[in-house]
Amino acid sequence: MQLKDLLFIPLYIHQGKQMKRTAMRLPEATGERHGSVMLNGAATKAIDRTLNLMIVGDSAAAGVGTDTQEQALGGQLVANLQASAVLQAQFSQIDWALHATSGHTSFDSLRRLYLLKPPATPVDIMIVNVGVNDTTKGVSPKRWRMQIEEIIAVAKRKFGAKHIIFPCLPPMAQMPALPKPLNGFMGAKAAGLDKSLQRVCEQYDEVTYAPIDFTQADFDAKEMFASDGLHPNTKAYAYWATELAAQIEKLI
Repeated sequence: MQLKDLLFIPLYIHQGKQMKRTAMRLPEATGERHGSVMLNGAATKAIDRTLNLMIVGDSAAAGVGTDTQEQALGGQLVANLQASAVLQAQFSQIDWALHATSGHTSFDSLRRLYLLKPPATPVDIMIVNVGVNDTTKGVSPKRWRMQIEEIIAVAKRKFGAKHIIFPCLPPMAQMPALPKPLNGFMGAKAAGLDKSLQRVCEQYDEVTYAPIDFTQADFDAKEMFASDGLHPNTKAYAYWATELAAQIEKLI
């Protein structure tokens, strides 16, 4: 923590309390959270192999900021994978499941993995989206690393996860709902956890840190947020899903 942050602590606390009182509360996206889809053209090919996809995490994984799961990260990711020529050459269908809840930290997601029943077949791709709530709740870098490492261990041991993907933390400093100077402080904290996440992922085989650079999208960063100024909107989810689909193609 820098000296200016120490001086601004009373202001950060005041702005944080004000945020809790006035922030818009958007619901999680409605719709199915599990299912099976045939890959395009599968009926004409002699392929009988299923890609098992699992998404775990927080409000962004749950689709807060958009209306339906079809518009959210999971739905748009499945749609991208369904149309992927790379996957069509190896799989006939995708079985997918979403386990995500608003407000969940890395610890909450870890606990959820412990409570879920082991799958009948190993998970091919597990996407774990956490970090924003760890940032806002002041989770220490040490505890953050420990919980990410434990998530990886449980994903491999219990779910047989062949590939685990951790998307990067979002650019919290750009969130319209966060006032200055709180936005800069939270952005710096999130960036610190993000660097730690990247280092942890580098220590494991088949664990991938996925940077999502919204500055490369065909829309301004200000257009990526929902009406609450905190969560992605449908356009941002679409871009995010496209980037993750490309990452999965490389892994497969």
